[in-house]
Amino acid sequence: MSLLNDLKELGQGKVLHQKMRIAGELVGSERRIEVFNPYSGALLGSIPKASLADVQHAFRTAKQYKSRLTRFERSKIMLRAAEIMRANADAISDLITAEAGLCKKDTLYEVGRACDVFLFAANQALVDDGQVFSCDLTPHGKQRKVYTLREPLLGAISAITPFNHPLNQVAHKVAPAIATNNRMVLKPSEKTPFSALLLADILYQAGLPPEMFSVITGDPREIADEMLTNSDIDLVTFTGGVQIGKYIAAKAVYKRQVLELGGNDPIIVMEDANLEEAATLAVSGSYKNSGQRCTAVKRMIVHEAVADKFVELLCAKTRAIKYGDPMDAQNDMGTVIDEAAAIAFEAKVKDAVAHGAKLLVGNERRGALYAPTVLDHVPFDCKLVADETFGPVSPVIRCKDIADAIRISNSTPYGLSSSVCTNRLDYITRFVRELEVGTVNVREVPGYRLELTPFGGIKDSGLGYKEGVLEAMKSFCNTKTYSLPWE
Repeated sequence: MSLLNDLKELGQGKVLHQKMRIAGELVGSERRIEVFNPYSGALLGSIPKASLADVQHAFRTAKQYKSRLTRFERSKIMLRAAEIMRANADAISDLITAEAGLCKKDTLYEVGRACDVFLFAANQALVDDGQVFSCDLTPHGKQRKVYTLREPLLGAISAITPFNHPLNQVAHKVAPAIATNNRMVLKPSEKTPFSALLLADILYQAGLPPEMFSVITGDPREIADEMLTNSDIDLVTFTGGVQIGKYIAAKAVYKRQVLELGGNDPIIVMEDANLEEAATLAVSGSYKNSGQRCTAVKRMIVHEAVADKFVELLCAKTRAIKYGDPMDAQNDMGTVIDEAAAIAFEAKVKDAVAHGAKLLVGNERRGALYAPTVLDHVPFDCKLVADETFGPVSPVIRCKDIADAIRISNSTPYGLSSSVCTNRLDYITRFVRELEVGTVNVREVPGYRLELTPFGGIKDSGLGYKEGVLEAMKSFCNTKTYSLPWE
């Protein structure tokens, strides 16, 4: 496990020059992509630029391999991988912080979540997934029983993951694949590739046959289409932006697709809400992971009767957020992924102000470091809130009543998740019925879930297929039906 050993020297400025993991083989290339620390700008390391031949070799090897691992063996491998991660949590957290700029509080939490993914997948691997149907249910039925069972896909799974959760997003792809005896080829974001390479090393050490999981690195402009159209692929699973998701949907055509795309998630604060609780949820939902989560709070829709008090609390809690060096364990927030992202947030906030919003806190930038930012009286249709703003910005939109809140919430093309702050059952039931989203969380941040539970969106947030360990395992299988005489 060379990369895990290298982590011990990461704090001393060790530069990581990594190879790809193709069926366990370490594959290099003279063509390299450099990866930089978003906070310091220092060179963190480099990764190979995969060729089309590399990608084709990975998928061909994956399809040809047929796993004979038992349920017990699969479960044991995943539990062992979780053990290794927990034992090395601080070092793994350092790696995520170094490549993503996320603060240590967030990256330690991410390591824990990834361990949970493997725990749930290990447990589900032991669960019999078949059904039984008796056939003597009608006058013309027979004395037979129909059975179903789930089988691995015939071909390989192609997985593409984003930069914002470089370990946990990969765990959510590969753990359900292992649990169902599938083979996966994964391309992580070229901005944060090392966590995926590390996870492959950990899984191999835990006993996973290397043919079941390969990690390809490279320039998406060169290899992305092969990741979508290769004839050895049965299913494409992607987490990332809407534009790329729609490109995949058009390009992959007949292959099965699980697309978890962007979000523009609201927290809706009604007139009866506990404002202290609502403001605390709003701040946590906006700034955790530097606001770079598809389920982060992107809009705060607040009843006009309590908006002034809510904004006062929101500003006070935002000013209390400590941000800066992500390696400083005292900080609550590190950087965003790069300077270009921070510049884009700054521009969108200025545009909102030009359209009537009032800037109350933040909108200060230094490189990729962007301050937690609060705006009030934001027009519901300006770019800042009509589009997904993937950063630590808290825009407050005032509403008149529940109908107005629902109208504003549903006004964007996104439909991932939502938060509702109210104690009125009539409000809650109406929100659950009428919000056009995949999840409604009452008195909790939009992103709350277990790693096991169904997760996903509708509209431009996804095709309606769910992720989470349980649903991903279903997506990664073929259902076979057979019947037997039952006298």
